[in-house]
Amino acid sequence: MPYTLADVLPSVAASFGLDAPNPLGIAPNRDVVVLLIDGLGAELLARHRAVAPTLAAHLRTTLTAGFPATTSTSLASLALGAPCATHGIIGYSFALPDPGGARLFNALRWRLDGATGPDARETHPPEEMQRRDSRVQDLARHGVEVHYVVPPYQVTSGLTRATFRAPGTLHPAESLDEVRNGILAVATHSDAARRFAYAYFPDLDANGHLYGPESEQWLGVLGDLEAFAADLLSALPSTCTLLVTGDHGMIHAGTVIDLDAREHLHRDVRLIAGEARVRHVYLERPGAAADVLAAWTAELSTDARVVGREQALDEHWFGPTPPEPDVTRRIGDVLAVATGRSVLVRPVAEPLESMLIGHHGAWSAEEQLVPLLSSAG
Repeated sequence: MPYTLADVLPSVAASFGLDAPNPLGIAPNRDVVVLLIDGLGAELLARHRAVAPTLAAHLRTTLTAGFPATTSTSLASLALGAPCATHGIIGYSFALPDPGGARLFNALRWRLDGATGPDARETHPPEEMQRRDSRVQDLARHGVEVHYVVPPYQVTSGLTRATFRAPGTLHPAESLDEVRNGILAVATHSDAARRFAYAYFPDLDANGHLYGPESEQWLGVLGDLEAFAADLLSALPSTCTLLVTGDHGMIHAGTVIDLDAREHLHRDVRLIAGEARVRHVYLERPGAAADVLAAWTAELSTDARVVGREQALDEHWFGPTPPEPDVTRRIGDVLAVATGRSVLVRPVAEPLESMLIGHHGAWSAEEQLVPLLSSAG
């Protein structure tokens, strides 16, 4: 069975002496830092190891992000040590019950009605939307100091509150220099206290979305990450294990399908959520399922795999354990997963997202596989 992002923090917990599985075989050490580089795909790194030889040389194993391969789901799977069928953050956006019917919820931004809609932290408290304890909470209860080396906004974001769930010392970090300094501040101490830090860097993903993975701009950031890694590894004390991974890879958009322009695909449809590589379709009425499934299948036969919710659950798309009913209701009645390099965009409903060149979320190895790099031998 392949390793997944959900295996990382249980393995870290085991290395600190907690009663947890350690499928990745992380050796005990005083401190551990997990650095997540947004958009660092294993296949992309392998193709460009000449640009990033230090990163490539420290590959420990390859992980699968899990479905869908998108930031909000992957960060939740990492923090909770479980797939999205368990934690319920089932995608970039999905539908939630509302007095007026289903309402779109953007899990990455924790907003209603889209990425720029109303802030949902008061109406949909993160700690209630996702109630399970995180593996970071387990570490804190075990006496491990928790640190965050992240952009300051993330500490109070809905997604962080829902998934990491544990207070900790903030080392504000937006640039690579600040990430380096924050990690070294965590790792360089003379006492016996054990420390865990979660660190995050977004720029590889941002440049991949805007200019395309493997673009000049994307390769420039990868080169910056190489210099950062070489410098950090030379300065990191042996008492700290650094683990580096990604939340997803990325593909360059090819065929563009404009869902907003295909009016017949909206017949009996209340909401379309997700993102350009994975769409959740929610119905106006249950009896329309067969007709909507048939219409979407016929229209997208060369560009997407279209299935009903029950088939996706039977095939364990969201994890091996059946989800609780409240999580099941978040999954679309019909799902459309893009194949090849097709993207299912919504220029009217999602103008900013529809302009992106790089995308992720679906089943391809380029999107699903992420590296696990380690400072340890």
